Amino acid sequence: MSSHSELLRREWMRFRRPGRLIAMAAAALIVVALGLLSAFSNQASCDGPCPARPTGPDGSLVDDHSYFLHRDLGRTGSITVRMTSMTGTITYPPPNHDRIVPGLVPWAKAGIIIKDGVRQGSSYAALMLTGSHGVRMQDDYRHDIAGNAGGVTPGSPRWLRLTRTGDTITGYESLDGARWTRVGGTHLSGLPRTVQVGLFATSPGDLTLRRVGLGGATEEVRFTQASGVFDHVGLKGTDSARGWKGSAVGEMNHTDWEKYHKASGAVVKGGTITVTGTGDIGPGNAESGARPLEGGLGGLPLALLVVFVVAARYAVPDHGDESPVTRRVLAARAVVVGTVTFLTGLLALGIVIPVAAAVLRGNGIPVIAVSAFTEVRVVVGTAAVLALAAVLDLALAGLLKRAWLAILVAVLVIAVPYAVTSFPLLPDGLSQWLLRVTPAAGFATQQTVVAYAQVTAHYAPSAGYFPLPWWAGVAVLGAYVAIVLGLCLRGLRAGDERAGAAAIATVPTASPGGRRSARRSGPARG
Repeated sequence: MSSHSELLRREWMRFRRPGRLIAMAAAALIVVALGLLSAFSNQASCDGPCPARPTGPDGSLVDDHSYFLHRDLGRTGSITVRMTSMTGTITYPPPNHDRIVPGLVPWAKAGIIIKDGVRQGSSYAALMLTGSHGVRMQDDYRHDIAGNAGGVTPGSPRWLRLTRTGDTITGYESLDGARWTRVGGTHLSGLPRTVQVGLFATSPGDLTLRRVGLGGATEEVRFTQASGVFDHVGLKGTDSARGWKGSAVGEMNHTDWEKYHKASGAVVKGGTITVTGTGDIGPGNAESGARPLEGGLGGLPLALLVVFVVAARYAVPDHGDESPVTRRVLAARAVVVGTVTFLTGLLALGIVIPVAAAVLRGNGIPVIAVSAFTEVRVVVGTAAVLALAAVLDLALAGLLKRAWLAILVAVLVIAVPYAVTSFPLLPDGLSQWLLRVTPAAGFATQQTVVAYAQVTAHYAPSAGYFPLPWWAGVAVLGAYVAIVLGLCLRGLRAGDERAGAAAIATVPTASPGGRRSARRSGPARG
């Protein structure tokens, strides 16, 4: 019997027909061409140069909009306030979109903050009341700690306190101003000697979903505003000779509501301070206009179709090829088709992902920053998923004995779920279910967007959020491959295996006269 390397070489020689190689090259070109076409067709449109999106201390894109009433704070000090009211406005909410109503969105925020200046993206720690999530302590855009639940009213005020000791910020809350509960603490590395401390308010857009397609949803966002009322403001470590200064962090007061009804800002009257603001302080995400790294992979479903045709036709014996498909032969074909597909995907993805991201940035479109490990995981992981999908299709062809039937099944269980969940066509629950239980779950490996509990967003497959972590999605696809390939191998009879061994040991050669003959390449082993 020939060695494993000889068998692989034989199957590789069988695979590398011009038609198959051209098809695999076409699959790679589809991914690259459609990805770059999408990137070149997206350009930012601004009146003048587009402003740069703010980045946080770690270099990632962030949202940083609020109204901030502040003063200087040294390396040691604190701010203590009593909050007596938090109110807000929501413009034109459903169902009729014809009224401006009082109310707070769940993540409206008002409270106290210590911040490295008033520039967007600067390091901060804040203690706040929220619209529906009680007291929270948040810092540097990504981190969120829950305090006690509940809201605030004039009859049930809430006390808040932030202290600074060097780079350490600690938050406390109280119901009576006497007994304090620690909410949390954080270390903000690199804070300057003098920072800004004060009161802030902000309110993200009101997000609702509009039904489209067969039950899918698209996002609608409306302007909102929040106001916090504070008294009993106590400060330590500040310069008493300098008073309060108000600053809009990010653009503000450009909407008709702010121009003609209620401006964002601060009002100091007697011992009471009212701060009103709009926007959000948190991590940047796809809903805020930034593009994910995997946004240019729209050509993958078409490339999958090509790969499925190649893999299925390679699995089924050609007309006139009467040599039996044995377990070893099928395993060798799985290795060949998986390796070729992986290398093809690796080449295409290794080109389109970094180049498309560079094109988008050059066109003024922000791209969500990821670590080098994540970028490698997207490229290598998605190429591996393509390879696993090709092996699954090959195994289906071996099991069903019909190339066209295997292609149809592979398209229905892999390509279709992946494609239809990329658009707001199906209900979110159904889309999430499809990406949990079908082999299309493997494409979770391409996801880079992160769902944050403290960010108002539409966390659905149509918005780029897979329901499974990338490793779990790959595990689902791998399980399907193992099961179908195992069934296919088990279906091959032992007699077929012995016959196949003899066939593999016989290698066609050409006689000196040009006629083909057969010779034994070595003794066959039972």
